[in-house]
Amino acid sequence: MSLVDSDWLENNINNVKILDCSWHMPNVNRNGYDEYLKEHIPGTNFFDLDKYSKSNTDLPHMLPNPKAWEQIISSLGISNNDKIIIYDHSDVISSCRCWYNFIYFGHNPDLVSVLNGGLKKWKLEGRPITDNKTKILKSNYKSLENKNLVKDINQINQNINQKKFVLVDARSKERFEGKVPDPRKNVRSGSIPNSLCLPYKEIVNEDNTFKNINVLSKKFVEIINDKDNNIVFSCGSGVTACVLALAYSLVNNKYSPTIYDGSWAEYGKI
Repeated sequence: MSLVDSDWLENNINNVKILDCSWHMPNVNRNGYDEYLKEHIPGTNFFDLDKYSKSNTDLPHMLPNPKAWEQIISSLGISNNDKIIIYDHSDVISSCRCWYNFIYFGHNPDLVSVLNGGLKKWKLEGRPITDNKTKILKSNYKSLENKNLVKDINQINQNINQKKFVLVDARSKERFEGKVPDPRKNVRSGSIPNSLCLPYKEIVNEDNTFKNINVLSKKFVEIINDKDNNIVFSCGSGVTACVLALAYSLVNNKYSPTIYDGSWAEYGKI
């Protein structure tokens, strides 16, 4: 159950751990944590995507090491058998990145879900919000890293000729085709050779909910075989790639989300 709706969450709110993983592009001048402090779903803690990523790199949102992940999740009071609901209040649906991280580090995929539509839909429906901070009882979380769910730049380069997997880019077509400057400094325009493009905005509605399964299936079938489990997703910095990965897991329930972690921030570096 990669997605839950707001009815489900409101009915089960006392039986789950809730995380706000709001992250915004650098050029929109918004701060996810500041927004969390002002309003969030009751019982929610904040997952800081920048802070809780690999620290000794200049690349954004890279996966931390397993020990660091255990410390992060333990500090949030989450245990291995917890049902986790993740949401965001972001146009890039950043909750999907947190969803991917949990699966990468071995949390049962059936126990981690994204709130469809996030805080935007929750508020539009008039559901409860608060500014009260949630008390945390530290846990002892244990990770089980699955390195098959991530690709590095060497594997990406080898695949250009070997074509062992299909690489799909979630950025806009303008960015993918190099028609607009990259929003990050010291990153050129363009895309990885032999990669395909499916902009993540084409698979979500205006209220940030995912489009229905039939529409999602048609979108993927336009560029790939939707029975193929050997699909890798990329984007600018590893966030919206996870939006496509979650969407594809809805279409193909045998698919395990696989990401090029460095994405274009690494590959397009000048």
